[in-house]
Amino acid sequence: MRVALGVSYNGHAYNGWQSQLSGNTIQDKLEAALGRFATHAVGTLCAGRTDSGVHGLMQVVHFDTPLRRPDASWVRGTNTFLPPDIAVQWARHVPPGFHARGSATARRYAYVLLQSPVRPSVDAGRVGWVYHPLDGDAMRQAASALLGEHDFTSFRASACQAKSPVKTLQRIDISCNRPSAPHPELGWGSCYWRFEFEANAFLHHMIRNIMGCLVAIGMGKQPADWMQQVLQARSRNAAAPTFSPDGLYFLGPVYDASWNLPDRTPPFDWLP
Repeated sequence: MRVALGVSYNGHAYNGWQSQLSGNTIQDKLEAALGRFATHAVGTLCAGRTDSGVHGLMQVVHFDTPLRRPDASWVRGTNTFLPPDIAVQWARHVPPGFHARGSATARRYAYVLLQSPVRPSVDAGRVGWVYHPLDGDAMRQAASALLGEHDFTSFRASACQAKSPVKTLQRIDISCNRPSAPHPELGWGSCYWRFEFEANAFLHHMIRNIMGCLVAIGMGKQPADWMQQVLQARSRNAAAPTFSPDGLYFLGPVYDASWNLPDRTPPFDWLP
């Protein structure tokens, strides 16, 4: 039997998704829990690996097992053995032709950035932070230069293992959620900025490197058309430093409706 799972996690305490000798990764914790519940070793394949500190609202994995158990049993049973910051949200039996990575037509991420004169507290580790007001129109203008198929070498980490830097960025949405009244002394208020990205695939650190450039433009350190220059340079040295992983969330893959899989989980309603 092939089973697909939707998994959510707070990545702050872990060394990313992919299994490591330390055992302190999301994949290691999930496979250990699955093995205890299934009483046999379980290896998983995911839709998209996330880095250290990056969170997941709906990572999708698949695995094969000889066991026949109800979908709900895979959810409750696996969660019994998972740490409190990782949870299986749903389970589905899928045809043997389904592949968590290969069947995905796109992948979605969100970055939540707190614009505030005061650093994060209750949401520390869950949001990025900037101490300056941002120009949303300038950031949206800059983001439009990235839409479509491009060589994203300028936004690619040196350790990236992708065969090609050419990706198709289908959507970037930028909005200011939950704005507060202006600070009485500074004259500007707090805001949770939400940046949503959708592409056929992403390079290693691609979104965090784009975020570094967008924030530089939003703060007025660079003009909006600088993004086009960075893209055309095809050099990592042309872009801004890699931004913090704290506010980055993997929203999950996109699949054809024929697979009949959920496209969201309850944590979507919690995210600012």
